[in-house]
Amino acid sequence: MGKSGKKYQGAAATVERARMYEPTEALSTVKSAAFAKFDETVEVSVHLGVDPRHADQIVRGTVVLPHGTGKSVRVLVIAQGEKLKEAEEAGADFVGSEYVDKIKGGWLECDVVIATPDMMSSVGQLGRILGPRGLMPNPKSGTVTMDVGRAVKEVKAGKIEYRVDKTGNLHAPVGKVSFSKSQLQENLNAFMDSVVRAKPSAAKGTYVKSVTVSSTMGPGVRVDTAGYR
Repeated sequence: MGKSGKKYQGAAATVERARMYEPTEALSTVKSAAFAKFDETVEVSVHLGVDPRHADQIVRGTVVLPHGTGKSVRVLVIAQGEKLKEAEEAGADFVGSEYVDKIKGGWLECDVVIATPDMMSSVGQLGRILGPRGLMPNPKSGTVTMDVGRAVKEVKAGKIEYRVDKTGNLHAPVGKVSFSKSQLQENLNAFMDSVVRAKPSAAKGTYVKSVTVSSTMGPGVRVDTAGYR
């Protein structure tokens, strides 16, 4: 259903377009404006005053949302030896070096891929498959590590990764419509704190230009950025 449907129009009418909402009020408005029959994801979009064409202005990072995303995350660990047992005990859904060949054959039933450094020569061959889907393990995001147990636990606990796109925007899930207002607020605060800490020293002028929260199908609600300087 597009953004022109009657239900969307009705939901949009509850939002004052030009108004800047306090974060808690914005999240309440998103919750009450959600109309889909499924438990919609609550998403945040942040427009940053950076020029991502310059390497020293790329904003990226990871954050563990205190209440998770509300989505069960399927984790694959590509490792060998005793690391397989460590990954399994930490709750990984799929474990083993044989998944390199499985992925080459079209298998992609996971949401996060973690690999040990010794496996990266094999995993590197999957760049064209995993890269465009945002699944490529990376040391900066903690998904290339010998500490696979900790990495799995963090992902399962609600760790998300974010990276600015070429237009200076960041998008991230901060929970579900069924979450309480305080859970959404704490998740949003954790995400925004991480983004503010990730500010590149080369960024000039206003860093957080705009923040908008919305549900999967619902209208966007603009958040007052005063607290995110």
